[in-house]
Amino acid sequence: MKKLFVVALLALMNVWNVFSADVPRPEYPRPQFERADWVNLNGIWTYEFDFGNSGKDRKLQETDKFKNNIIVPFCPESKLSGVEHTDFINQMWYQRPLTIPANWNGKKIFLNFGAVDYCAEIFIDKKFIARHFGGSSSFSIDLTRYVKPGQTHNLVVFVKDDLRSGEQTGGKQCTNYFSGGCSYTRVTGIWQTVWMEAVAPNGLKNVFARPDIDQKQLVILPEFYQESNDGTLEVTVLDGKKTVAKKEVSSCNGSVVVLPMKNMNLWTPETPFLYDVVYRVKDAKGNVIDEVKSYVGMRKVHTANGIFYLNNEPYYQRLVLDQGYYPDGIWTAPSDEALKNDIVLGKEAGFNGARLHQKVFEERYYYWADKLGYITWGESASWVLDVNKELAARNFIGEWSEVVLRDRNHPSLVTWTPFNETWGGGQNAYVRLVKDVYHITKGIDPTRPINDASGDNHVLTDIWSVHNYEQDRAKLTEQLKFEEGKEPYRNTRDKDFLAVYEGQPYMLDEFGGIPWMAEKDRKNSWGYGGMPANEEEFYKRLEGQIDAIIDSKHVWGFCYTQLTDVEQEKNGVYYYNRTPKLDMKRIKAIFEKIPSRPGK
Repeated sequence: MKKLFVVALLALMNVWNVFSADVPRPEYPRPQFERADWVNLNGIWTYEFDFGNSGKDRKLQETDKFKNNIIVPFCPESKLSGVEHTDFINQMWYQRPLTIPANWNGKKIFLNFGAVDYCAEIFIDKKFIARHFGGSSSFSIDLTRYVKPGQTHNLVVFVKDDLRSGEQTGGKQCTNYFSGGCSYTRVTGIWQTVWMEAVAPNGLKNVFARPDIDQKQLVILPEFYQESNDGTLEVTVLDGKKTVAKKEVSSCNGSVVVLPMKNMNLWTPETPFLYDVVYRVKDAKGNVIDEVKSYVGMRKVHTANGIFYLNNEPYYQRLVLDQGYYPDGIWTAPSDEALKNDIVLGKEAGFNGARLHQKVFEERYYYWADKLGYITWGESASWVLDVNKELAARNFIGEWSEVVLRDRNHPSLVTWTPFNETWGGGQNAYVRLVKDVYHITKGIDPTRPINDASGDNHVLTDIWSVHNYEQDRAKLTEQLKFEEGKEPYRNTRDKDFLAVYEGQPYMLDEFGGIPWMAEKDRKNSWGYGGMPANEEEFYKRLEGQIDAIIDSKHVWGFCYTQLTDVEQEKNGVYYYNRTPKLDMKRIKAIFEKIPSRPGK
């Protein structure tokens, strides 16, 4: 009898494991705008590659099931997808059934994609309904006209990803067959969570939550799917279970909600206090027709007199370059815990934040940065984009605008970096593109400084960033020296159409990159400046570079390359599997030689 019970229990556990495996990344993907009524669509989808771009001729948009399976939200290049096809995939097709909950009748029904690289075409029951461009930005499709609650429909997604075209963002995805240098395995198709949710027709579309600590208030700018003459929006701010502010306004896009915030708890990396916020849209009778849960961090960032300020006090940024690659998921973290762990590792290494490099990180990462206290720089995946092409510029502006709109409410995010190392940018299309992106970004979010092009080639910028991988302390000190009447060290000096330094905060936002790897890995791997002979030489070289920065009083922040190894680039302070390479207490002590708050 006991044996039969154990067998039954093991069988039940196997069923549970299979069921659980069907829904990877089960957490709600948009933690700053969370609704209760949603369906996670991650799990097993069917797919077919379309190397000949003949799928539409073959009517693949009408297919109710492809012959191969893939685990969404992991890209087909990754191990976690179950596919692991790492050659170029210019076109592919996805399919899954879409069952609409019966109780969604009378509501707007949205199909949401965290990100699809690069162009996605959506078909419901053989009918084309929408197209989206942008490999890193989230988007929503209104399915209301095409589906019926209580019924099952057929969803097909066609993906195009022409990485070598120069007309789309790609980040660190390699344009050669093999990964090489600082370019790595490619990412195609769906790589973030897909989900459905139901929203009242007059529901809340988005908000811009603007903390104003100088006037001790929180300003909310709401936008609705459909405005109402007699509906209202109620905004409640809570400290735990205690209501600290509450206001009700008309549910119109022109409404402004101003909430006094007395005795504020300010958000900082050291004290990452978050207020809960609840948005309730009500009809004319006072019935709640839409409820969204959110949070806000009361904090201010600005630049003045060559200094970066957090909450009106000088704040020194000790950043680490984080590329957000994972051995098994490529661009997609294997779990929510993995996102959290990367931030924990950064803090344990002595960093107070990260420059999120050549990848738009998913919102769950920002949630953990907000919660744990970790400042971030938001960056596009701008590499492989030809910044001198007009169509490339058009594509970039659309994608980047969606990114800024999505992430502008996160208190951890303190700087926008649209471009990185745009060395080939010319005086016509490039200059115009950077100026347009700067002004568009400021229009969507005027609350943060912009680092127009990390590593120089600056056109219009609030942060003056440079890259310098000089390994010798004395040489680095000399290169970073400010001299009266001379422009400081920069990476691009010979282009008269570029900006000149005008006293912005000067930041060394790439340096270091000291390699450290096992003997067996040295043949095909690399870092900057050659491999130290032993651990002590590693510490000595690292400390020398930090001392050079300390000597350079005008430098107001740094970004060390990098948090983890990525494939053949082995210059992380952690291995690619996130285990420590060296004595992390010593590493932490070296980086923390520069305090976050100078003079305190």
